[in-house]
Amino acid sequence: MRYTIPRLVIAATQSGSGKTTIVTGLLSALREQGLVVQSFKVGPDYIDPGYHTMASGRPAHNLDSWLVPRENLSGLFAAESEGADIAVIEGVMGLYDGGREGISSTAEIAKILQAPVVLVLDVKSMGASAAAIAKGFRDYDPEVNLAGVILNRLGSETHEAMIRQAMKEIDMPVLGALRRDDSLHMPERHLGLLPAAENEREQQTIDSMGAAVAKSLDIEAILHIACLTDDIEVPEPLAAEHVQKKCRIGIAKDEAFSFYYPASLKVLEMMGAELVPFSPLSDTSLPEMDGLLIGGGFPEMFAEKLQANEAMRAAIKEAAAKGMPIYAECGGYMYLLESLKDFEGREFAMCGILQGTADMTEKLQMVGYVEAEMLQDTVLGAKGTTLHGHEFHFSMDDVQEKRPFAFRRTRNGQVYEAGGMKGNVLGSYLHLHFAGCPEAARHFVEAASSWAK
Repeated sequence: MRYTIPRLVIAATQSGSGKTTIVTGLLSALREQGLVVQSFKVGPDYIDPGYHTMASGRPAHNLDSWLVPRENLSGLFAAESEGADIAVIEGVMGLYDGGREGISSTAEIAKILQAPVVLVLDVKSMGASAAAIAKGFRDYDPEVNLAGVILNRLGSETHEAMIRQAMKEIDMPVLGALRRDDSLHMPERHLGLLPAAENEREQQTIDSMGAAVAKSLDIEAILHIACLTDDIEVPEPLAAEHVQKKCRIGIAKDEAFSFYYPASLKVLEMMGAELVPFSPLSDTSLPEMDGLLIGGGFPEMFAEKLQANEAMRAAIKEAAAKGMPIYAECGGYMYLLESLKDFEGREFAMCGILQGTADMTEKLQMVGYVEAEMLQDTVLGAKGTTLHGHEFHFSMDDVQEKRPFAFRRTRNGQVYEAGGMKGNVLGSYLHLHFAGCPEAARHFVEAASSWAK
């Protein structure tokens, strides 16, 4: 079927150019004008979409051609854009950067969605060279519709006039120009920005971003570019039908565990799960449930409080001992281990369900796309099942040969074993998107349903 919605991609030459600030401000400005705006983030990012949500008032979604098969992305985009007036897609890293052979690059997503690209240029300490960079990005791939640029971190009116003239000479539209403003800077942490779940006070900063963007960007020209997009072909949506609830799955969700893709959780609901959020930080007992999902986040920043909540740790350990299906990713996996050492080397007791200690390091241990083959039957599927996932963590575990490994993982040709399982418990550093592996979601729901019976 054919689908259309005004849309555009905000990309950059590299990370740190100001994409997230400008996109967040644009979402806020468009919302202030009365538009319903749906945002997306290219790549496996949990943190930036949280700020999108604060700015737009709608859950943000991820577009990633490794985690979700390329042929399914347009359908996901159309489904999540339903009811919106415009879709704004924030890129990842530089426009052409992604996995091997450009997989899940901003350019690839823009071409899949036939969306025009607006390039953010950090022009601090730069003059006419900005035009040379813009021309190079425009000419590198003629299939990418680079519709204009936004000049960021300008120093003065003279600086702006110089670069505008250079852009005019290469026939490159300038759609906005922003001065350097440190007041619009978001607080950061070792994995990027501070999560929105911990940063609710930043709504004032987001409002300021919206005001700055409304003043500094040519919103009318940007909307015009977004409206010039053609229809795209998307799969026929599944017929709406009543899904009988098969089980209740608890979702660990608070400041320590906030890394979830909304569309991924929606797949669990489509499979028949009722999702029940709770907080490992503040709740002292588990809700009534038949399965448990603990996503990623920052348990290392809340390790003392997680340790102090002995009642919750004991409740999760008891549920595991009774055979309740439990699946944990990254931070959730760290929580299931015996202990966690923070950046200062202080050690805190965790749930003690899986053997090992998670040790935070100053060095990034892993970032990138991973193919994982299950070495045993697990709550996500049978032995031999292969999943596409992503890892991004500063911690390392010390499991070695202490327990059976859950996955054989392949990255850049290197093969290694990782993760762990015990009974119906499965945990690893792997992040999945169930929209890309619905059978794994189905298997988890069925495991919880069987346990409930």
